[in-house]
Amino acid sequence: MKNLLKNFGTMVALAAIVFLSSCEPERSGATGWSYNDEKNGGYERNAYIEQETGPGLVLIEGGTFTMGRVEDDVAFGWDNYPRRVTVSSYYLDETEVTNQYWLDYLHYLKLVYGESYPEIINRALPDTLVWREKMEFNDPYVDYYLRHPAYQDYPVVGVSWLQANEFCAWRSDRVNELILIREGLMEHNPTGQTDEEHFNTDAYLSGQYADASGGGQMRDYSPKGTGTRLVRLEDGILLPRYRLPTEAEWEYAALGLIGNSFQELITDRRTYPWNGHYVRNDDNGGRFFGTIRANFVRGSGDMMGVAGYLNDNADITAPVYAYPPNDYGLYNMSGNVSEWVMDVYRPLSPEDKSEFRPFRGNVYETRVLNSDGSFADKYDKNIYDINGVSYFLTKYQEQAGAKLTEADNTLINNCLEKVTQAGDKEKERKIDEAQDLMQEVMELIVDSDSPIAPDLRDGVSDYIDNTPGEVRKRQVTVEENIDRRNYRKSDYIDYDDGDFQSSIYYSDADKEQDQNRMYEWGTTTLINNRARVYKGGNWRDRAYYTIPGTRRFLDERRAMSTLGFRCAMDRVGSPTGIGGKE
Repeated sequence: MKNLLKNFGTMVALAAIVFLSSCEPERSGATGWSYNDEKNGGYERNAYIEQETGPGLVLIEGGTFTMGRVEDDVAFGWDNYPRRVTVSSYYLDETEVTNQYWLDYLHYLKLVYGESYPEIINRALPDTLVWREKMEFNDPYVDYYLRHPAYQDYPVVGVSWLQANEFCAWRSDRVNELILIREGLMEHNPTGQTDEEHFNTDAYLSGQYADASGGGQMRDYSPKGTGTRLVRLEDGILLPRYRLPTEAEWEYAALGLIGNSFQELITDRRTYPWNGHYVRNDDNGGRFFGTIRANFVRGSGDMMGVAGYLNDNADITAPVYAYPPNDYGLYNMSGNVSEWVMDVYRPLSPEDKSEFRPFRGNVYETRVLNSDGSFADKYDKNIYDINGVSYFLTKYQEQAGAKLTEADNTLINNCLEKVTQAGDKEKERKIDEAQDLMQEVMELIVDSDSPIAPDLRDGVSDYIDNTPGEVRKRQVTVEENIDRRNYRKSDYIDYDDGDFQSSIYYSDADKEQDQNRMYEWGTTTLINNRARVYKGGNWRDRAYYTIPGTRRFLDERRAMSTLGFRCAMDRVGSPTGIGGKE
């Protein structure tokens, strides 16, 4: 009994020590000073478990794989040279972005910009005319595909690469706004957000969101603080941005090798996102045995099969959950619609890219600062691509030609005059004055009674680079990166491919700034710095293009009835998540 009481007393003492030690604040392993203590200066360390999975996303555990061609190059593109690379873990949408998601996006833009900047809504509209073909009757899809509820869970099409990126940015802000509201850190205010005063993640983090003071606040441990503060990036509450996946990420996810390996051994070679070299379901005895695994064209003129037993049950696109997912839980990585990815297209990119997180298309930016080092105020008006607007107006006038009336030509010439003035101001680095002139261009068009005014308004709207409420950013410069070794300039799209010294014009200094110097865009090729990669097969493709290694490209401003996208998100911290091996 004495020994039992002695052991019991020892256990109580140990428990007391553990309890008392757990009540003490955590201390820095570097300095010994305690965290989260106003008396010690307010150094903070936040409790953090792991990244929250954003709406619609699936965690893709990264690793190494052979990227590129895995069978004969049927198209003779010679642009998908196989190479072993590694991608980090990341998140990817389990389905393509749907028509319903895009209608949500348009609805929000109407709430925020509908009264003051209707051209922003116009910029976001998908091109429904992509359904028209010269020898097909597709007008019903022009009228109904985007907006009719029968197609609400079908993938959105007619969306350019630029529009897809704008959607990703909008989605990032809406998800982070909801997280702040859910955590009681910001008041719910759906009707009070108009023009530049809507919620934007970057503007919030820089203290430029007016309604950020509502709701609860984080505790501020700084001895010079007010006791509460806004959420910061260091708190780990806000999610990283939604974005398009890189080509390597998309291809890796499509193959789904996580379900095709034992330890580090890939057990079976995959041509498609499933085992085997065939396209039918091999689930012997199962309900879907013998059916086509994805939405693509089985043979000449066979878009859907024979009535009574349709082979893929879809004439055009299909609902995003219509076919079984791959081993990552991702739907339609092998058909339905092809999908935009981030990369700029180059034929030799597979040979040029790095072996870790390969990507071509880096253009480095930084926040615009005031002279005192503070962040410049966010935009309170539309910011236009001046060169793009000039190009559009000039081409419109050239192609319309004799069909333009004197009043039409006067309107275009007046617009071009202001655009030229804006370009001169931009060269002088008088950015605000330049953009004020661009606002006047839009006002000239809107106030005009000319029948071409709607066309001009639509075309100029396509060249809006930034909208009210977005933070000011600029490309980095060589002079601010003096002595830096990993990079110097901002634009590395042409890195190792397309540089001036490698072109046929290496001796002509006047050609150095010409982006067409390498590829003669529009003459011998359609490749330039706006050519973006898209991946995967679609409802008009043969089975060859459902192979993840195939790659094609399209100008970033164009769209097709066979092309959609899905969003990705960076994974921070552990590559495996809770319960995985570290």
